[in-house]
Amino acid sequence: MKNPAFIKKLNEQFKDSPANEILKYVINKFKNEICFASSFGAEDQVITEMIASIDKTIEIFTLDTGRLFQETYDLYDRTRSRYKINIKIIFPDNEKVEEMVNNYGANLFYKSIENRKICCHVRKIAPLKKAIQGKKFWITGLRSEQSNTRIDNKLFEYDDINNLIKINPLINWSEKDVWGYIKEKDIPYNLLHDKGFNSIGCMPCTRAVKPGEDSRAGRWWWENQGKKECGLHIKF
Repeated sequence: MKNPAFIKKLNEQFKDSPANEILKYVINKFKNEICFASSFGAEDQVITEMIASIDKTIEIFTLDTGRLFQETYDLYDRTRSRYKINIKIIFPDNEKVEEMVNNYGANLFYKSIENRKICCHVRKIAPLKKAIQGKKFWITGLRSEQSNTRIDNKLFEYDDINNLIKINPLINWSEKDVWGYIKEKDIPYNLLHDKGFNSIGCMPCTRAVKPGEDSRAGRWWWENQGKKECGLHIKF
């Protein structure tokens, strides 16, 4: 659905609209063609609350890499219970995981960036492609201030890699906006946030953020600072 004019029109139409109004529009108009991928980060919890208040049947899924924190699994249960919604879990191909670990070791990601990208591909990118297959719209929790790789993201944008339109309703939100909304709505969140974990991914690849550091500095911290992404939101 690569239609630049359509995407431009949506960006103009909703440039000043609240996130929940954006979601209400796309959900009502494209219900059967849309999905939301949640990693249970603070932004994703905000979007989950908004979606649940609009339509509890919208497809929500999460990628279980097999290396997540227990706090993340706990939040999965709390979120399902709180909003009375189903959140589908997508697992990586077990044979691909076995092959990768047998060839490179269980902690291959520490050895090189190339190895880390192999692990991200097997555990996250390939499962994502399976999850969004057949969909035309993908809702995300991206915010432009999260990192220098996300500054140029738009409210609506075409994803050439996955051949669909990404909807980023919180793209212009600040971290203060996110946490203000969480407190206002009493939204369940990952308890690791209270321990300095700003961005939470796989347990071996995530640490708490030090004062003054970028919000994603705790991800793959052993690598040089720069364009550190797992590949789910890479733009070409």
